[in-house]
Amino acid sequence: MENTKELYAQMGINETVYACAKKAEEALKDKFLKIDEVAEYNQLKVVKAMQECMVGEACLLGTTGYGYNDIGRETLEKVYAHVFHTEDALVRPQITCGTHALALALSANLRPGDEVLSPVGKPYDTLEEVIGIRPSKGSLAEYGITYAQVDLLDNDAFDHEGIKKALNEKTKLVTIQRSKGYANRRSFGVKQIGELISFIKSIRPDVICMVDNCYGEFVETIEPTDVGADLCVGSLIKNPGGGLAPIGGYIVGKKEYVENCAYRLTSPGLGKEVGASLGILSPFYQGFFLSPTVVASALKSAIFASYLLDGLGFSVLPTPTEDRHDIIQAVTFGTPEGVIAFCKGIQAGAPVDSYVTPEPWDMPGYDSDVIMAAGCFVSGSSIELSADGPMKEPYNVYFQGGLTYPHGKFGIMKAVNQLLEDGVIGIQDLKNMI
Repeated sequence: MENTKELYAQMGINETVYACAKKAEEALKDKFLKIDEVAEYNQLKVVKAMQECMVGEACLLGTTGYGYNDIGRETLEKVYAHVFHTEDALVRPQITCGTHALALALSANLRPGDEVLSPVGKPYDTLEEVIGIRPSKGSLAEYGITYAQVDLLDNDAFDHEGIKKALNEKTKLVTIQRSKGYANRRSFGVKQIGELISFIKSIRPDVICMVDNCYGEFVETIEPTDVGADLCVGSLIKNPGGGLAPIGGYIVGKKEYVENCAYRLTSPGLGKEVGASLGILSPFYQGFFLSPTVVASALKSAIFASYLLDGLGFSVLPTPTEDRHDIIQAVTFGTPEGVIAFCKGIQAGAPVDSYVTPEPWDMPGYDSDVIMAAGCFVSGSSIELSADGPMKEPYNVYFQGGLTYPHGKFGIMKAVNQLLEDGVIGIQDLKNMI
């Protein structure tokens, strides 16, 4: 539509960037169709769970104080357990973020003398202090819990022989990070995770297999708990919150392990019986309801970004043709200027704080300066249009989110436009794509 093209121009999009975007969309039609098919299945799965758990208007209200007999909170946890096909669930605003949910699950199910094993290499940066890889107050290491790690092979495959050797009588819990985080590797599909869990259980049937599911919910039609995960953990300001949840995290899995988490979150003897919902259950429910289609928008935005940046000669992971297992798109710029320009463009495309210029800073939990672009309705929400990366070689940026595909598309176009304006790419690079 000509008037749409004019509006893009009014919002600062170069005509050649617009032409490249149109070509990208034409090339990605089949990919987008498959994403919509997965979203349809997952949408029905969520509606079915809400209907069978008898979600009613009273569930959307909240409690205060101790939060005893909170029907909305209890029903929401039944909905999560239903969707993830688990025995129990803990879904609470008192879980502040994904790192908190993971720390909670680890500390609740490990005791002094136990060992936690990561068979997928180094975990996400913020977990290093939780575990004690980097010394920190209150880490697992301070409580006498040890850590072991098996790195992936060069082709991102699991080192089965190394894992077999690492599993020992002290190993109590295995933590599997689905998303790549800030690592230069592919994210794992649910089938891959299931194969890894089966291998671990064949050696140690009693070990707890926990999956960090952040950024992966509803990307596929099945979840890690469908393929043997004992615990699955995530954040509500990522995929399952649908952009509406203002805070929160979830833990789903076997009843014993989820109950341990509840007792650690509140208090021994209290567990899941307390924890007021404070009037925010409605966005928890509605966000979960919207999540399948919001995730689909984020996936389309990620593939759109991958196509454009791959065409401009940057290394992208995943590539435009690869299957997707989370919403994250990694791009290697090789220079700090490229990372900064990209993040400036994403911020400029945001509905909130579009006038702000992101700068690298010493962010808590990270071992280097980090730049983050996130003009979000919910602070730091990474299901919304956002991008971030550590300011260190090889200078990767990680793009994720987009509550709607049109907005995700615009944000990426602004980022490419900024790369052009800052001289990271030239106009001929863009013309070569058309």
